[in-house]
Amino acid sequence: MRLLYYLLAIISTVSQAAVVREISSPDQSIRLTVHLETKLTYSIYYKNALLVAPSEIDMLLSSGNRLSDGLAKPKFTQKFHQETIISPVPEKRRNIPDVYQELKIELPNAFAVHFRVYNDGVAYRIVTSFKDDIEVKSETATFRFPGNPLTYFPEVIPSSGLDKYHTSFEEPYTLKRLDSISDKNLFFTPILLSPDVEPKIAITESDLEDYPGMFLTGSQHNALVGNFAPYPLAEAVTDDQYAQKYVTERAAFLAKTKGNRNFPWRVLIIAPEDKDLPANDLVYRLASPSRVSDVSWVKPGKATDEWVISSNIFNVPFKSGINTETYKYYIDFAKKYGFERIMMDAGWSDTHDLFKINPDINMDEIVAYAKNRGIGISMWTLALTLEKQLEPALDQFNKWDVDFIMTDFINRDDQKAVQFFFKIAEACARHKLMVMFHGAFKPAGFNRTFPHAIAREAVLGSEYNMWSEKATPEHNLLLPFIRMLSGPMDYEPGLLTNATPKTFRAVGENVMSMTTRAQQLAMYIVYESPIQFFTGNPSQGHTEPDFMKLLGGIPTVWDTTRILDARLGDYLVTARKNGNDWYIGAINDATPRNLSISLDFLEQGSYSATICEDGMNADRYAADYRLSSQTVTRQTRLPVQLAPGGGYVIKLTKN
Repeated sequence: MRLLYYLLAIISTVSQAAVVREISSPDQSIRLTVHLETKLTYSIYYKNALLVAPSEIDMLLSSGNRLSDGLAKPKFTQKFHQETIISPVPEKRRNIPDVYQELKIELPNAFAVHFRVYNDGVAYRIVTSFKDDIEVKSETATFRFPGNPLTYFPEVIPSSGLDKYHTSFEEPYTLKRLDSISDKNLFFTPILLSPDVEPKIAITESDLEDYPGMFLTGSQHNALVGNFAPYPLAEAVTDDQYAQKYVTERAAFLAKTKGNRNFPWRVLIIAPEDKDLPANDLVYRLASPSRVSDVSWVKPGKATDEWVISSNIFNVPFKSGINTETYKYYIDFAKKYGFERIMMDAGWSDTHDLFKINPDINMDEIVAYAKNRGIGISMWTLALTLEKQLEPALDQFNKWDVDFIMTDFINRDDQKAVQFFFKIAEACARHKLMVMFHGAFKPAGFNRTFPHAIAREAVLGSEYNMWSEKATPEHNLLLPFIRMLSGPMDYEPGLLTNATPKTFRAVGENVMSMTTRAQQLAMYIVYESPIQFFTGNPSQGHTEPDFMKLLGGIPTVWDTTRILDARLGDYLVTARKNGNDWYIGAINDATPRNLSISLDFLEQGSYSATICEDGMNADRYAADYRLSSQTVTRQTRLPVQLAPGGGYVIKLTKN
């Protein structure tokens, strides 16, 4: 009898013991350890140093089914994956190596967790295999860290009268130690953690579909915790010019969805050096492949936009504004300086009726004039109106030969809002229209699944110069290290009135940047967006044709990207190649500094270099710049003097 008790005790102990599995990145630098006991947790090590402490993963359905209830009898499969993704609209690089180790944990209760370990990060996703539809009541996504890393995060500022999940996803970055972030702080991703010694870690998500986006909050235990907008039970519409749906009642669950599906990837990007961040495309690699079979009609490029300067052109024989003459002026400007299209922004129609055209506009005349000049037309829309008039509006855009539309003011990422993005992208694909979302959450790999969804806002960009002092050089410098990790962003640079932080003023129709002119130019290289807008004043541009021709000639898609030098929050030097030409852009925070750029990445031979750099007096008169040219080789080192909020651009053409 004693022997029987002894054997039963051993069996009981074994059955309750933790199950542990480990996999490493292909280069062995990153190790993932997964523990299955009463909870499923994961830990991440970088070169054997703990980077992410044991962090819990779980999901609870409204039916009571819970992922962690099925941990007793897991089934493990592991594989190595290696391929090359060819990007049809390459904002970072055309050929993308996709190499990882994968661990799949299948549980007997219709749940699974899939892990991938790359050389530059770790990702996991929950997978379910229920026959019927499910309601997700809650998801546990925990990110726990040893030590007390500095954390850069964009905190949601609640809108008056709306719940905390309504946001335009346009906020400056707050910097705090992890232990000072509480569950009262709600912020959207990507966010960045900077430990004192270990590599930096960015947290975001990829492949977000039919499910709410992930916010984060702090906790009491040096952890960040996923927070998700509950399902909207009831909605109303704001009563203003830019009307939008808002939620008046939320459910006690997150999503109603298919029972057999993949949930979004939770992504941890790991960067041993600061320069590893701006060129990282892990989010793109994790996203679902393209659902658009033919993308030959997708034509990236640059466009003008009159929104930021309020159409305030001058030295013209007509009254400027939202009218036919002004748009024809923009078309001529686009043609002269190498832009592919113009944007007709808010005001060309009634915001609540896309067929109620502004009486000062003759669309037939504008369309005919643009076609004769070989310039495309793009149109802004209000999301609420576009959804109501979707098919007839897209038909009309096709008749006008419009090839690109923007839709704006969604300002949510709950399940219904996420569904809206897919609905619009699918409709635009049928009509062969490129689309950009403003008032929107981060791309999260959407641009891989729908290559015609060319870019997204989700950034505190150039328009904030109209009414605030938020678009500082420091803010501009953080964007490539944090926001850009999630995909292309529509910042809309190119302001030709420039100021120092001391002389900057937010002045309505005479908008200035809190940067030098050279930084505004460098943004077209440093910031990624296959559609780039010029938001400066074309009347100013006409007085500086050499500068405008350089700006107009900068590509918007790139065969490859190299980060030559970088320090988080201080400066960044980015080199990108398109065809046989290289472009280098450098941007700086508000501290003047000297750098030296090596051209040793070039092929043998000589190159003609066109350089735009901060002028001698750019520290006081920020519009001061100098254009020059010289011949260089891969042995050349270029001295770079960056003014406060400064920039530097060089175009290299092989001789």
